[in-house]
Amino acid sequence: MTSNGISYRDAGVDIDAGNALVERIKPAAAATARPGVMDALGGFGALFDPKAAGFDDPVLVAATDGVGTKLRIAIDTGHLDGIGQDLVAMCVNDLVCQGAEPLFFLDYFATGKLSVDQGARVIEGIARGCKDAGCALIGGETAEMPGMYRDGDFDLAGFAVGAMQRGSALPHGVESGDVLLGLESDGVHSNGFSLVRKVVHRAGLGWNDPAPFADAALGRALLTPTRLYVRPALAAIRAGGVRGLAHITGGGITENLPRILPGDLGADIDLDAWTLPPVFGWLAQEGGIGQAEMLKTFNSGLGMILTVAADRAGAVAGLLTAEGETVHRIGQVTPGAGIRYSGTLG
Repeated sequence: MTSNGISYRDAGVDIDAGNALVERIKPAAAATARPGVMDALGGFGALFDPKAAGFDDPVLVAATDGVGTKLRIAIDTGHLDGIGQDLVAMCVNDLVCQGAEPLFFLDYFATGKLSVDQGARVIEGIARGCKDAGCALIGGETAEMPGMYRDGDFDLAGFAVGAMQRGSALPHGVESGDVLLGLESDGVHSNGFSLVRKVVHRAGLGWNDPAPFADAALGRALLTPTRLYVRPALAAIRAGGVRGLAHITGGGITENLPRILPGDLGADIDLDAWTLPPVFGWLAQEGGIGQAEMLKTFNSGLGMILTVAADRAGAVAGLLTAEGETVHRIGQVTPGAGIRYSGTLG
């Protein structure tokens, strides 16, 4: 080799930094361990035993997602500690809608030049989200790709696997007359941020300006993490009476609720049954966004909707309240396809 030869580090990839990141996040990943985990980080693959997790005849369920352009705000403000929870929530909240218990999670973190501190803050947030959801962070991939991203930029994707006992998949048995229970969101969650950013630009505001709708800087307020519904939702499912769950993400109530309804059924929803959180009121007013557009873009204050047998609605609502959720009885399943709204968001 000649004296002017180049190394992988010269090309922009620092293997030592990658190893340092793995070492830093090992304690956070270890804290997410749960029954079924068979090995630690570092192998070519990660092993998990569903029988050790308590499943006799498991059906596996998989989900993958990202956090969309909310990531742009996190990068621009440097507030990275909550974005990992967003990533986990977007995946595991989907799993529980199928009736599955999340078992394990893997992340993909890609950047142009690896910052150990930046990567660790994000992945430690992922680990906290996994622990709250009861699933193990058992692996992932950190990709350093010079020339693919601007300095300081990165992208995230997540992959979650859960399990259910065979024959227990949801939705199941949804029928006319079922009650719809809505669980409050913690703000915008992780959907609609391309529109959010456009509204902020139109308003002439910066991320460090005071939020017009909260006692915090605008960027910080908008980065409130996506709520994790896994534990209360699983408790409600196991108690009986829950026939379907809809995670209200991109597409809002209008697009997501029909995904759990038989083709010949729809829903009547009373918009006066809950109060629109201030962030959505500000977005609607500042952006001139109509009610129909709000309902098919944002969660509008409800991050999860359950269909529940009418004779179990009170008991399920009480259980969810005891689990820390704010529950609203927002309507019922009705004959005829489509979502029909009454009242006004506000």
